[in-house]
Amino acid sequence: MKRLFFDLETTGLDHKVNGVHQVAGIIEVDGVEVDEFDIKVRPHHLAKIDKTALDIGGVTLDIVAGYQPIGDGYKELISRLAPHVSKFDKMDKMHLVGYNNASFDNQFLRAFFAQNGDKYFGSWFWSDTHDVMVLASKHLEKRRHEMPNFKLATVAEMLGISVKSDNLHDGIYDVRLTKEIYDIVT
Repeated sequence: MKRLFFDLETTGLDHKVNGVHQVAGIIEVDGVEVDEFDIKVRPHHLAKIDKTALDIGGVTLDIVAGYQPIGDGYKELISRLAPHVSKFDKMDKMHLVGYNNASFDNQFLRAFFAQNGDKYFGSWFWSDTHDVMVLASKHLEKRRHEMPNFKLATVAEMLGISVKSDNLHDGIYDVRLTKEIYDIVT
């Protein structure tokens, strides 16, 4: 089984008008981590940039402007996926695994592919997704009333995972937390 644990940092909340500035991931094949990446890109040229979104991620417009062009970041992502998936084999794909990815990150990742002229997102990934927030919700349903929210850090702490709050909203840190939660709740 192939999984891509991933997290994106974006320039806002709407995948139709905002863009991606960080793609972070851990590729796991048959339970073994085989790659980890942290790709930082300038969002596509039409992306609206919400300063509040950048503030949450601890970056500035100047920092994001210094990232590699989106096309180069896309090529880097594909170079990480390609050794593990044959995009022309309908039986060889990865499962996407993220925190709240079903309602957020997946749409941004699809848009990222489309902005780079790739109409074949489904050649890389299965259509179903593993949303760790949903999996954790079931796992913690009897303790949910003890939690002020169901954010990544809150869930991690409830499961006994140490959280460094200063590192939250950095894609690769969030991916590692997501994977730790996934390993506990599955």
